Amino acid sequence: MKKEIYVINLRGEKEPFSFQKVYRSARNAGASKEVALKIAKEIEKEAFDGISTSQIFDKVFKLLLKESPQSAIKFNLKKAMEKLGPTGFPFEKFVAKIFEFEGFEVKTNQIVPGFCVNYEIDFLAKKENLIYIGECKFRQEPGGRVDLKSALANHARFLDIEKGKFLNSKMKYKSILVTNAKFTTEAIKYSECVGVELLGWKYPKGKGLEFLIEKNKLYPITILPSVNHFVAKELILQGIVLVKDIFEEKFAKIKIPEKEKILKEGEILIKK
Repeated sequence: MKKEIYVINLRGEKEPFSFQKVYRSARNAGASKEVALKIAKEIEKEAFDGISTSQIFDKVFKLLLKESPQSAIKFNLKKAMEKLGPTGFPFEKFVAKIFEFEGFEVKTNQIVPGFCVNYEIDFLAKKENLIYIGECKFRQEPGGRVDLKSALANHARFLDIEKGKFLNSKMKYKSILVTNAKFTTEAIKYSECVGVELLGWKYPKGKGLEFLIEKNKLYPITILPSVNHFVAKELILQGIVLVKDIFEEKFAKIKIPEKEKILKEGEILIKK
């Protein structure tokens, strides 16, 4: 009988190796059934007891790069979101882009008066008679979560703003908490209970952040293999937040050694 292999996940916990998880992750990145099956079999063969999910990720990425470059770049999305750090500012700009593509008029880093004190709000998103008062929680560490404490603080801020004189009675205001990571069960339970909307990794189910990114092809510039931390910082400062931005005139004016590689990778990802 074959010995069961255990994997160490991002939180340092042990879990059984899953052939199906590897297969699904390759398929979700756009690989064909044949390629995904081939990769899952290869990973199963190379897996050893105590292998980390990060090691599995790297192996899948390298195999996808050989078999399906476009899928390999898409597979890198979760890490690409973490590379938007170390501060939350680039993530806030990215979230603004997400809401703009959904038809909202977005303002970032707004000072809003509450009943007790003033608050710096990450973004206000308006569409028709609805305004979202948005808070962004960026997590750079792998496996990071947005917990109940963050949910409580977000709702308390919204209640104080609601009690103040900022809100217009003709508009409908909603609080929304956005993250590149996952929410804890308690944060979800509390936010749903008090009517706060959540947007994060794989939440809401089937309509999470990764869904909106894929739906509108809003891939962060950090998803491209040639964009390291230093290049990303320079590009974001110049307003190049999305891969789509590299096909605009503003990118043509930027002088960086990696320019041709970035353009080629961008074409593989969204021009194919």
